[in-house]
Amino acid sequence: MTPGAEGHGGVVVVGAGQAGVQVADSLREAGHDGPLTLVGDEPELPYQRPPLSKEYLAGKTSAGELCLRAERFYEDRGVRLFVGRRAVGIDRRLRTLTLDDDTVLPYGHLVLATGARPRSLPVPGSGLEGVVNLRTLADAQELRRRLDAVRDVVVIGAGFIGLEFAAACRAAGLSPVVLDIADQVMGRAVSAPTAAHFAEQHRLRGTRLLMGSAPAELVGRDGRVTGVRTADGVTIPADLVVTGIGVLPNTELATMAGLATDNGVVVDEYLATEDPHISAIGDCAAFPDPRGEGRIRLESVQNAADQARCLAARLTGAPRPYDALAWFWSYQGDLRLQIAGLSAGHDHTVVRGEEQAKGFSVYCFRASSLVAVESVNRPADHLTARRLLADGVPVTPEDVADPGFSPRTHLARTTDPERRALA
Repeated sequence: MTPGAEGHGGVVVVGAGQAGVQVADSLREAGHDGPLTLVGDEPELPYQRPPLSKEYLAGKTSAGELCLRAERFYEDRGVRLFVGRRAVGIDRRLRTLTLDDDTVLPYGHLVLATGARPRSLPVPGSGLEGVVNLRTLADAQELRRRLDAVRDVVVIGAGFIGLEFAAACRAAGLSPVVLDIADQVMGRAVSAPTAAHFAEQHRLRGTRLLMGSAPAELVGRDGRVTGVRTADGVTIPADLVVTGIGVLPNTELATMAGLATDNGVVVDEYLATEDPHISAIGDCAAFPDPRGEGRIRLESVQNAADQARCLAARLTGAPRPYDALAWFWSYQGDLRLQIAGLSAGHDHTVVRGEEQAKGFSVYCFRASSLVAVESVNRPADHLTARRLLADGVPVTPEDVADPGFSPRTHLARTTDPERRALA
């Protein structure tokens, strides 16, 4: 048991997103029966964020269906839930957390699951009416309302969120313009073959992509945005501008408490800060890369949930290093991208499948070792890739380039009889 987790004020979790709710759930599942408090700064019950830019904007999901847990979950599990409250200070000596209404919560162990916030667009005019981020339910509600009334939409940032929103615009009958300073869509998050395919498909479906183009100024009239002026002097009409240029980890609370931060709250392989009574998980945590590549910070449901489970195990007496395989997804209209592993630093790719028809997978290698697999409309490939990477099954570029290669068959050729039976 982590020192003090049962005593004083039990476990207090700051942040009621995926990581915060999961750690509360996992603590109860693992037998923690002490006080358990969850603090969220948004007024709603804790909810899922990924559907905001997909099903929710498309009108396929209601706000109520976004809830991570039903309201009775918190009462049934004995979780004291604060919503619409912001944590403003940590006293590490007294082991207390202060909220913005002067409530003071004692803790035996404090979990920082404070998430991340959108980067601000650093150009003149970014404060005009009609310039919106897409991070919270309130953002998505505003955008859903605006999509019924706007004509010209510009999306700044061709990352996952920007392209997902562009797909939602097309579903609403609009023809969005997406611009990004990078040369390829989704930046360095995907390989060149995957990026090229998505760029082509978005263009074919009616999105105007302006890559290598930077916004210099947002122009407006009577306080409302009317256009985006690019660095080369072109003005693109816009009565709605959505910015998606990345996020920043919410580390202010940790910094004020004197905890180390470096693109996130610095934690060790057990997700612990230098203070034995404080841990950090999810989008705000900078943790050692299990591949030995330094320190990383990941923004995904998988990472948030798996880190929460790992921390709950440590707090209930079963510590283990965090080494879960990273995986991600992005649904952009009828384009389904699923990624297993981390492709950063790859030096070779092999593509399997029909890129223009039923989908394909890109196998990313570094020094002939498989580091990631990007699957487009190939869910079976994705599930097998996760097992290949998680189990460390050797796969070479030559293996994948063989015309008869099947990831499922390759997995089954390992010595595990259970895997052979699944082939």
